[in-house]
Parts: sequence; structure tokens; C-alpha cells
Amino acid sequence: MIRSGKFFGIGVGPGEAGLIPAAGKTPSEVAIVPATLAERVPIVPTNIPSTLLERRPDIAEAERQMQQENALTGVQVAAYYPTIDLSAVAGYAGNPGTALFSASNQVWTVMASASETLLSGGQRSAAVAAARAAYDQSIANYREVALAAFQNVEDALATLRILGQQIGVDQAAVQAAQDAVNITLNEYQAGTVNYTTVITAQVALLNDQETALLVQQNRLLASVALVQALGGGWDTHQLPSQHELQKLHLIPD
Repeated sequence: MIRSGKFFGIGVGPGEAGLIPAAGKTPSEVAIVPATLAERVPIVPTNIPSTLLERRPDIAEAERQMQQENALTGVQVAAYYPTIDLSAVAGYAGNPGTALFSASNQVWTVMASASETLLSGGQRSAAVAAARAAYDQSIANYREVALAAFQNVEDALATLRILGQQIGVDQAAVQAAQDAVNITLNEYQAGTVNYTTVITAQVALLNDQETALLVQQNRLLASVALVQALGGGWDTHQLPSQHELQKLHLIPD
């Protein structure tokens, strides 16, 4: 990854610690120190509350869309009723010659006028039907998004459970292959077998180790998929703070 004209490497190269200048360097001059693969997979709680799915952006969007369509349906239904306008007129009551400008004789007259569309050719009922249909569609979409979210979580949990069982078998196979290599090396040093037997045992050990590494990689990827499906992990302490999000420029200061 290149940022500010520098190459971010795993190891330590010339210049800053962990940063290797990319310009003017040949591949032989770039050193990347091997890193240890993470062996610890996050432990998932036994019971995960379904309320965590409310943090997912797709579910929140579908919920807000459903609320919007419900409000628009109410707007179309309200158009059936007449529009009433109120107006007030000020005046005075009593003998105009004695107390024309007396505050006690001041009166207000409130008048109302109503307007209603009597004949619309079915336009109003069609608009209401269309709004209700859009609302029903938003409900179906919300259900579909929620079911897809539950499916994503269930798939990730099932994958973690199956891979957790598989990694135990693979680790046992690696240990057995390592024991076989040690035995064949002892036999070779004793002169009872040729070196081809040692090579064959080492190839079998390498294959088992690659399989175990692949399973470990899949477990880590499944953990990431579960965190993504839950909308940010199964614990609020795992979520980034507001200060951290501001440092990443993901939310305004």
C-alpha cells in the first residue's frame, strides 16, 4: 500500500520503522519479515441477541423506508377530507356614539370556508391504493432484508462450528505426520531406511500443515463475516469509539 510516497511493509527497512521507501529500490532491497499467523480465533458467545442486527445499515435503511411509505399513505388518505380555512375579522358592538372605541365592546368574528374535490375520476382512490401498495412493498422488502441478515449470521456461525471441529482433526494429523518424520529421520540415521522415505514423510507433513493453515485462514475469514453480519461484533466494547471514528474521518468532528 502506498501512502505519502512510502511503502508500508511488515518488516523494518531503511528510513522509518516499518516504512520502506518505494522509489529507487529493487526487489532484492525490500525486506519483509515473516509474521506469525494469528492462531486465536474470537470466541463467539453461546447466545447472541437478535437486537444486534438493528445496527446493520441495510436493516436500518429498510426500516426507515417502511416508515416513510407509511407516512405517505396517511398523506394520501388525508387528501379525502376537505380543506378548511379559518379567518377572523375584528369589530365593535354597541352604541357607536357612546362607546365606539371601548375595549369591552370589541368583538371578533371567526369565519370558516371549506373546499373539497367532489369529482376526481377515481384519481384520489388510485393514489391511496398506490401508496398502500408501496407501503406493502416496503414491508416485504424489510422482511427480506431481515431474513437475509439472519441467514448471514446463521451461515457464519455454522461455518465457525464446522471449521472448529475440522481444525482439531487437522492439528492431530499434523502432529501424527511430525511424529512420522521424526521416526523416519531416526531410522535413516540408523541406516535402516533410505532418504527417500524421509522425503516422503516430510511431503506428507507439509501437505497436512498447508491444510491446517487453510482451515485456520477460513476460520478467521468466517469470524470477520460474522462480525460484518452482526453489524459490528457481538459486544459493544468491540465497536470503535466516537473519537476513533473521528480520527479515521468516518464521522464529522
